[in-house]
Amino acid sequence: MIKLNHITFQYESGIQNNGLSDLSLFVKSGEVVLLCGESGCGKTTLTRIINGLIPHFYNGKLSGEVIVNEKNITEIPLHEIAKHVGSVFQNPRSQFYCMDTTSEIAFGCENQGIPIDNINKRIELTASQLSIQDLMNRNIFNLSGGEKQKIACGSVNAAFPEVIVLDEPSSNLDPDSTENLGKIISHWKNDGKTILIAEHRIHYLKDIADRIVFMRDGKIEKIFSISDFKKLKEYEIKSMGLRPLSLDALYPEYVSNEHSSEKIELFDFHFSYKNGLNALSIDQIDFPKGHIIGVFGKNGAGKSTFARCLCGLNKKFKGKIKIGNKVYKNKQFLENAYMVMQDVNHQLFTETVLDEVLLSMEVKDEIKAKSILESLNLLHMEDLHPMSLSGGQKQRVAIASAVASEREIIIFDEPTSGLDLKHMIQVSKNLKYLKDIGKTIIIITHDLEFILKTCDYFVHLKNGKVCKENFLDDFSINYLSSFFSCNNKNDIVSIN
Repeated sequence: MIKLNHITFQYESGIQNNGLSDLSLFVKSGEVVLLCGESGCGKTTLTRIINGLIPHFYNGKLSGEVIVNEKNITEIPLHEIAKHVGSVFQNPRSQFYCMDTTSEIAFGCENQGIPIDNINKRIELTASQLSIQDLMNRNIFNLSGGEKQKIACGSVNAAFPEVIVLDEPSSNLDPDSTENLGKIISHWKNDGKTILIAEHRIHYLKDIADRIVFMRDGKIEKIFSISDFKKLKEYEIKSMGLRPLSLDALYPEYVSNEHSSEKIELFDFHFSYKNGLNALSIDQIDFPKGHIIGVFGKNGAGKSTFARCLCGLNKKFKGKIKIGNKVYKNKQFLENAYMVMQDVNHQLFTETVLDEVLLSMEVKDEIKAKSILESLNLLHMEDLHPMSLSGGQKQRVAIASAVASEREIIIFDEPTSGLDLKHMIQVSKNLKYLKDIGKTIIIITHDLEFILKTCDYFVHLKNGKVCKENFLDDFSINYLSSFFSCNNKNDIVSIN
């Protein structure tokens, strides 16, 4: 089905180490192949080769032969490739064209000139196959992250492609949504689709993938059958820079009994959107000052809304924050808080990576800025344009800017989205450094591994309210583990 013969590719400009070098791969029809490796190893580039974005969208020097379904991808136009290859991206919003969900699912079929009656049949079939009937005829902008990912999968499903490529599809999903994504991929597998998935979080694919392709520096270093990969020891998987194959084996790196007596007090954290949806309803919550707080919950629980209110980005929000003896109103929140957004494309403004970090500093200090970049393995990219980087690299640039800002409260919305093990550990170290110098860190996350490695306090949000909060201890570890491995629709409500 897919034949890559001696593929070499180098991007025309921008990042220099994300290309491919003399890569060959054969994927059988109906096979599910998981592409894994550290950020920058070439996973995303490989998916772009297969779906035709290279060379038709991303410019560069390409050599070798790319055959998909007996067609040379480099010799046919992109709209023809789309009939055979469907794509699901890390951020589903980047592939939406319509305002409502039903129109979005129909969009690809309409572009292919499929008759209206057939399109309607495909929409109905897709809604049934993917169990998304409740999402039909909805405003796309009112959907949660998991719901948007389902619609992205639905739009691909309705086009009936033979090949489907997914690039970090679980990076912004909660446990239930990740499980649902796995079910969708399993459905495609049972339907005979050929599937390639570039992922850092591999645990949900351990019973779906047929082969694991491990990449490093633009090359395929080793290919495993799934049975052989499951035989690897935990330290062997970790030595490859990969995330764990099972969440059950996770445990906290360190549990401290030293709890700060100082608090950051939040009052009247209530917020509703224009459509009347009550997204946040918290009368009061106290955070231990100088700690790293992990905030988790299902997609749509109010986590991102909470973060936006905390740093003063929601204009109609009327809450207050008390730090020490001083009370701050909404407009003053930005003086004390800095947020790294879930979609970092919204906060990258300058022409170079170094300038991006300097922009966050009240007093420009190039030596310090370079030191921060080096700690995040970004110094060699200091002169590159931030928008030319991969998703994980862009996120590290935004994190570097947050570190440089030196605000009292620093909020991270899904900071490990798209990050491999090594860079997740580097981010964890940087956040611990911020804690050591007295900063309070609030992390909105779906990443249990990151919580256990980094946080010492947690807050569980459900339907815009605080369901549970506690310091990380033996009981709360069980609570977190139960939530992140939960296979049902009900949130846990007790640690006992």
